[in-house]
Amino acid sequence: MADAASLPRPRRPVEMSGTNQSKRRTSRSWFSRPWASRPRTGGSWHAVAWIAVAACCLPLAGCKTWKKMTTSEKTLAEERTYGATADQRIDELAANAKKAKASSHADQVEFTQGLVKAMLDEHDPRVRCVILETAAEFETAAATAICKGALEDPDERVRMAGCTAWRKRGGAEAVELLAVRYRADPEIDVRLRALRELGDLGDREAVPVLATALEDSDPAVQYRAVGALKKVSGRDLGDDVNKWREWAADPDGSTAEWTIAEGFRQLF
Repeated sequence: MADAASLPRPRRPVEMSGTNQSKRRTSRSWFSRPWASRPRTGGSWHAVAWIAVAACCLPLAGCKTWKKMTTSEKTLAEERTYGATADQRIDELAANAKKAKASSHADQVEFTQGLVKAMLDEHDPRVRCVILETAAEFETAAATAICKGALEDPDERVRMAGCTAWRKRGGAEAVELLAVRYRADPEIDVRLRALRELGDLGDREAVPVLATALEDSDPAVQYRAVGALKKVSGRDLGDDVNKWREWAADPDGSTAEWTIAEGFRQLF
């Protein structure tokens, strides 16, 4: 029997560091275990990758869905999200105004009362101008209130439209309101519009305020006053402000007999 000392000793396993053992176990388990039990590090990476892919695909899917929608469906979707556009509100107003004009006076009263609320709620000056123009076509208390209120609107475009509305309505009240707007408005464009509409009214009651405008230091105001006086008087004394001052001081005097024909005789 062989001596125990002469027998080969069993090979002692090589000690591995903790890091190497961990790497070997990880490498072996990665391929041996099922997908669900794989290390969390790899799974997290794949999850992030799929989320990125999904994020890229979502906008494309949304665009594709949007393209399938018709124009009317798009409009409805936008209206639900943002409300009706200014053009849509204007179109709706025109359609309702057409119906109201063909209806009874009671219906017109109700319609213009609704315009008052619309005017107060509307934030777009362009739409307020259209509401004003629509109201000016109706003879109701609410319509008159809208036309008066427009002259005090914070936006000068609406105040200018208000001047035009009162020229269309006419009457002594129109002369009075336009005269006030010329005297009081801080914007020169509104004042000039008021003078122009006074001239287009053709009412001689406007002569005093137009004569006052001849004394304004702004040449543009003087020029507009002269143009308005030509329309109101039915005469043309040229563009000489002094001649118009003389005429305005005594519209029924001898100066008023000056005519365009007489002017031609003086030229030739």
